[in-house]
Formats: sequence, C-alpha cells, structure tokens
Amino acid sequence: MTLSLLGLMRPALCRSLVSLVPMVRSPQLVVISRVQLLLPNIFHQNMVPPAASCVRFYATKKSKAKAAKGQASKVNINSSLVEDIISLEEVKEDMAAILTTLKDDFSRNLSIRTSPGALDHIVVSMADGKFPLNQLGQISMKSPQLIVVNMTAFPEAVGAATRALRESSMKLNPEVDGTIIRVAVPKVTREHRENLAKLAKQFSNKAKESLRRVRSNAITQVKKAKDTVSEDTIRLVEKQIGQMADGFAADVDKQLTTKTKELLG
Repeated sequence: MTLSLLGLMRPALCRSLVSLVPMVRSPQLVVISRVQLLLPNIFHQNMVPPAASCVRFYATKKSKAKAAKGQASKVNINSSLVEDIISLEEVKEDMAAILTTLKDDFSRNLSIRTSPGALDHIVVSMADGKFPLNQLGQISMKSPQLIVVNMTAFPEAVGAATRALRESSMKLNPEVDGTIIRVAVPKVTREHRENLAKLAKQFSNKAKESLRRVRSNAITQVKKAKDTVSEDTIRLVEKQIGQMADGFAADVDKQLTTKTKELLG
C-alpha cells in the first residue's frame, strides 16, 4: 500500500526536485541520483527510473526588446519608382558634393606642411578669373622658415597674390620685393595645431549643417506629393533620405577624426 502511494507521488516528487537541482550536462542522472539518496527503498534494482521532466526557458518580452534594440530597419527604395516625387540620385549627389567640399577645405586650409606645396591651395582672384598661386608664380623653399614666390611671369598679379596669401587661414605675413614675394613660415607650435583642429571642427559642423539643409529641402519636396501618392510611400521616401543624410554625416565624422589625429599628432 505504501509503495503504491509512493509510486503515485513519484512523478510529482521528481518534478519538484528538477526545479531544485542545478542544470548540468545530464540533468536526468542528477535528478534520479538525488531521489535515490532521499528515498532508497522506493527503487528496486530492476525498476526503470522515471524520466526527469525537462524545463524549457522562454525569452521574455524584455529580453526580446533588448535583442532587437539598435537594429533599425533599413529602407532601400528603387529610385525609378519615386522619380515622379523626387530624384534620390540628385539628393545623393548634393550630399556627396558637401563631403567633397569638406575634404577640399581640410586639404587647402588645414595644412601644417613646411614645403612649397603648402601654398598650392592658395587661389588668387584677379579681374579675369581665379587662378592657383602655383600657376602664376614659381614657388620655392629657401629655408625651413622661408618660402619665396617669384612672380616675374605675371608681375601684374603680385598685389592679388599677396592679398590671397595674407587672407588665407595659414596666418601668413608676406613681404613684397618687386616681383618677389617672401613668405615666412610660422613655427608649428602645439597651440597652432590645436587652432587648426578647432578649425577642422568648424568645417565639419558647417558640412553637417549643409547636409541637414539638403535633407530638409528634399523632405519638403516629397511632402508636396502627398495628394498624389500614399502616406506610406511618403514615409518610406523620407526615411530613405534620412538614412542617406545619416550616412554622409558619419563620413563627415570619420574625416574629422582622421584630420584631427593628423593635426595633433
């Protein structure tokens, strides 16, 4: 009678013990071992031990939300499908042009090289157009602290070249001797490097503002088509434009990081 009652109680007892025993490589063996130790008289040597219940753990809503966090859905709309609303290719080209301008600004205005090539980016404005300084004069390095620009070929451009050098972001103070322009090269101090890094930050902020402007103008154009296309389409196109802007903004940050490391050493 007692064995019969214990036999009926055995499944419930096993399930209870499963919840108490730590999960190891073979949970069934651990459960049976614990039961045998507690109730040795229940099991006969020929009795087949009951199978332990398996516990399945389900993901909670919180864990699912945590796993999905940061996995923003991407939108990739075929440009030809929305060409009646807006040209996404043109929007992309406008944003790419902003990044190109930033790279040019970094190259022209944030150079710490003490070589003749440091003046190659100087643009001279004249009555008949704008010209690179190295096309108007012969630039040479006389010493690590002195660059000479020989304007013999275009003496009429001496004044404009001097003004361009003085107004550049390199803080130059050129001196004129006939058709010869002498440019003292500032010593590259830590303070000078830090000032250039700040200027790089200003250029990058300006680029981001331009990206936001392009994005805003594009979205405004898309919203004008709300009477002819569905709201879902409008939202998808807006999201596509936003993703493009975010991508170019990330490129701006990469350019700034690289240039800052270069300037600060």
